[in-house]
Order: sequence, then C-alpha cells, then structure tokens
Amino acid sequence: MSRRGSRTVNLPAPYLKRVWLDLSRVHDREVYPFCLPIFPDDFELNFDAPITIIVGENGSGKSTILEGIAALAGYDDAGGGKGYMPVDHTEAREKMGGQLSSALRASWLPKITNGWFFRAESFFSVARYLDKAARDAGQVGPDFLSHSHGEGFLRFFEERCQRQGIFIFDEPESALSPARQIEFLKLLRRMDASSICQVIMATHSPMLMAYPNAQLLRLGKYGLEPVTVEQTDHYRLMREFCEDPRGFVEATLGE
Repeated sequence: MSRRGSRTVNLPAPYLKRVWLDLSRVHDREVYPFCLPIFPDDFELNFDAPITIIVGENGSGKSTILEGIAALAGYDDAGGGKGYMPVDHTEAREKMGGQLSSALRASWLPKITNGWFFRAESFFSVARYLDKAARDAGQVGPDFLSHSHGEGFLRFFEERCQRQGIFIFDEPESALSPARQIEFLKLLRRMDASSICQVIMATHSPMLMAYPNAQLLRLGKYGLEPVTVEQTDHYRLMREFCEDPRGFVEATLGE
C-alpha cells in the first residue's frame, strides 16, 4: 500500500491549511530562527488559496519560513523532492530555516508530500544530483544544465511542477527575463487550473506578485499581513522607474 502522503487524492488544493508556532517546542527564544521578530508568540500562517505569494525585503525571513514549511513536507533545506538530499550538509555551517520546522505545527487536509522545493541558489546542485541519480539507475538524465540558466529553470518547472503536490518556490524569477516570467505565470495558471497543485512562493518580482487570485502576503518587521501588489515597495519603485527611468536613476544615485 502506498504512503498516505504519496497517493493521489481527490480533494483540491490547498492541502496545507495552516502552520503555527508551538511555544512548547521552542526551547530557547534567543536561538535562531526563533529570535527573529517575525516570529511572535502567536505566529501563524493560514493558506486560503491554492497559490500563496510572500513578499518582503532581503533578510526579512521569507526563505526561513519557506525552508521551515519545506521541512514539514519532507523536503531537504537545500531543495528537491521528498527523499532527495542534493547537498552534503556534513560540513555546513549556516543555520538553515529547516530548524524552524521543529517548532512548527501544521494542519493538512490531507497531508501531501509529493511536490518540490525549488531554491534558485541551489538549482545547479539539484540538477547535477538528478543527472547522477539517473545515470546510477542506468537511465538518461534530465540534463537541465545543457540549457541557458533561464531555459533550464523553465524546463525544470515544466517537467517537475504539474503533478499533484505542494510546490515551494524561493525567488524563481532570479534567472528569468521579463518574457520568461510571463511563461512562468502561464505555468502557474496551468497549475492553478489543475486544482491539484498548491504553490507557496517568495518573490521580488511585481509581475509574479500580480498573479490573479493569489493570496499575497507582505512580511514586515512584525510578521505577515495581506497586501495588494500596488501597496508593495517593489511595485512602487518599479512604477517610479518606468515613469522616468533616467530621472529615477539619477535621483537615486544622487541620494
């Protein structure tokens, strides 16, 4: 009999309904990541739509939250699917957000562990891991690395991200031109329309933030709050730039 998290289910996404901080599991509030102000005692995150998008500045804690959720789903901190370990952590010194999962509780309906955790920074490590695993099994590898950076990303998304599951994207736009971001939006639409994919994504791209019907949350100093695209700093800066590119850059450099 297949594992409950791996079998196909008939219920539509979202499957992960809520995560929250269980204070009884936090042994030291001064230890990372529990010392971050974005994790108050009553921290919780509800998923009200199949696609949830989290925005915020660099260092605000977006990746930490995604890593914690990925660990709850059984994915490695560095990315990949359930059971993958594409990066050797034996000598790693960075404290990754997967530690957050030890104090997180989750509500699933039902629990899904199919899917993928995509991290732009570790994409090449994951791609090499997949090629090696295929060769070891006597198969032809997916060979995502024979394409340009952006094309490799999109080919990976097309192949891996249209099955039933929970898909976590950490800044997928990092290698995508504006035209390629539109292609990624089309992929999101197909995933959304399938009703079998839950997406949790962190991004700096106003274009991706504007995906229709997504739950858009801004991560600020004191936690998460609902926001519109127009209310984000990312959108305001891009709007000012588009209205007067030369003047915007000159004014910015003069500050």
